[in-house]
Amino acid sequence: MQLNWKESGLRWYWVVVVVFLADQLSKQWVLANFDLYESVKLLPFFNFTYVRNYGAAFSFLHDAGGWQRWLFTAVAVGFSVLLTIWLRKQPANMVRLNLAYTLVIGGALGNLIDRLQHGFVVDFLDFYWNTAHYPAFNIADAAIFIGAVLIIIDSFKASSSDDKAIKE
Repeated sequence: MQLNWKESGLRWYWVVVVVFLADQLSKQWVLANFDLYESVKLLPFFNFTYVRNYGAAFSFLHDAGGWQRWLFTAVAVGFSVLLTIWLRKQPANMVRLNLAYTLVIGGALGNLIDRLQHGFVVDFLDFYWNTAHYPAFNIADAAIFIGAVLIIIDSFKASSSDDKAIKE
């Protein structure tokens, strides 16, 4: 049975829009107000620091010569399409999974726009302890991470529910 958009996970697509807009607006603010590597201390463990990421998470493949831009673009488009198809097929009441998918899509599209527009991703959230800095990231990265964690949690919850159903 085909679900209409109100009955399907597509009903959650507003999360994609919120994540995308928050990500892009924050990055535009950073680009307009910071020079590259400029940093503003906000808390004893947190700065806004403008950096460019030419790679993926933790700057993976940042020095690969440029081809990685197109690889990560294809991955972002592919995952966004795949997750949108999955959203279309699942009921709207699957809250955790629908939220997870839309967080990942919103984050992927936010970073995709950066790659296409600039050739790099704008990162600026800089957490640290003493002199040890966690790699800078952005709102899109945080959304992707949270979405991935929710997908993992859902997989354990689904397995647990399946086990209970089998035992009964």
